[in-house]
Amino acid sequence: MGADVIERYVTDLGSRLQGSRRQVRDLLTETRDSLTDATEAHLDDGLTEAEAQERAVEEFGPVREIAHEYQAELAVAYGTRTLVWLAIVLPLMHMAWEYGRMLLIGPWQDFGTMPPAWYLFIAQANDLTSGIASGVALVALILGRILARKYDTRLLAKVGAGVAVVAVGTVLLGNISIILATAHLDAARLVQSAPMLVATLISWIVIIRFGLLARRCLSCATIVA
Repeated sequence: MGADVIERYVTDLGSRLQGSRRQVRDLLTETRDSLTDATEAHLDDGLTEAEAQERAVEEFGPVREIAHEYQAELAVAYGTRTLVWLAIVLPLMHMAWEYGRMLLIGPWQDFGTMPPAWYLFIAQANDLTSGIASGVALVALILGRILARKYDTRLLAKVGAGVAVVAVGTVLLGNISIILATAHLDAARLVQSAPMLVATLISWIVIIRFGLLARRCLSCATIVA
């Protein structure tokens, strides 16, 4: 039984953590190495293998407390990564889509008749969502780091989770709105260019990916809230 104390401890710890698989694996490896080193030190003091492992685990700390500390670290990392991706990818995705639209479809006036004002309003609002979401993510990343130094590092995780959920929700709402508006105005415009259909599909894949990141980020931050 004693020979398995460290592995049971590490397995129990790993089952309590959520976050990047690589980061979880690295933390568990560090934990196992630390426990192994402590065990070897206790062996040198004359303890048996079982006693040495039990002493090492006892000194390392209760699984629940260590898991909470590790989860805070994982949540911060996840929040930071999510905000960075939002700040960088959203504007690039929007610029690529707009360039493709202008190149393959053309400006609004090329459709023969200009779309009504309500449609242009929705289109312009949708154009702004990516830029605003990206800017808010960048500000949240900077402010979160500053506040985390003064208060609690877990604050960045909570800020990242909140901003990520709102940003992805805003971008999702903007995309759904323009699709529904286009379908109402002229459904043929939704399928008039195969390359743009592919670009739209890629955009939705990115948005869905961001949604999953935001959900995971929120889950990680909730655990340490």
